[in-house]
Amino acid sequence: MPQKTAAEILDASGLTCPMPLLKTKLRLNAMGDGERLEVLATDAGSARDIPAYIRLSRHRLEHQECNGNQFRFVILCGGCESGETITTSC
Repeated sequence: MPQKTAAEILDASGLTCPMPLLKTKLRLNAMGDGERLEVLATDAGSARDIPAYIRLSRHRLEHQECNGNQFRFVILCGGCESGETITTSC
């Protein structure tokens, strides 16, 4: 699958729970439908918290990957009604 590119990047590396999730929510609220947000995080809770939030939201998690203690998410703002997840490598 081709790599999705994001209009905005949120680097939450080094932040601990709950800050990566809170910053993700704030950034998505400021974005328009159809825009993509890439989130980078190092907090292990992000691998659970961000997808869980997306499932309850109107956004879509298009890609999730884990590389050691680095986590990357590509989120489509307002991408769907169900908050479905597309790809994951975690």
